[in-house]
Amino acid sequence: MAEAYLALGANLGDPFVALAEARNRLAQSQVVITNASGLYRTPPFGPVEQPAFINQCLRVETTLAPHALLDLCLDIEHQMGRERAERWGPRRIDIDLLAYGERVIADDRLTLPHPGILHRAFVLVPLMDIAPRLTIAGTAIVDALARLDQSGIVQIDTGTSPSRRGNP
Repeated sequence: MAEAYLALGANLGDPFVALAEARNRLAQSQVVITNASGLYRTPPFGPVEQPAFINQCLRVETTLAPHALLDLCLDIEHQMGRERAERWGPRRIDIDLLAYGERVIADDRLTLPHPGILHRAFVLVPLMDIAPRLTIAGTAIVDALARLDQSGIVQIDTGTSPSRRGNP
């Protein structure tokens, strides 16, 4: 089994339901979720005006190869109604493969580690919950996060019940 890290985000419909559905679909495949970060409300990224996102990171173990794991993530997005109409636009679900063990891949379909990971506080804040000692491309994520603006990122208190939801 290989260890990998995924980032989930959503800002359309009910993001809490979308994240739960994505986690369930992942868990019903060849992916074992070994740790999940808290949920974070984050400002939207990019130039498109849109609602805040709810973000989460997962540490998973899988027998899938990196490209097969990417395909699974894309298939789940598609099954959940993800439309890729606008770069950095709103979405019902987004599942990014951040890292796959120590693998470095750069081809026309997949770049690992994810090229934006060290520059996006909305990814690094939840990733710190589950992998505070993780190093990406020779940089500790704690050091990368210290250089980024974290304003507007708020952990959501979901209480003790997984069905309790806040209003994004």
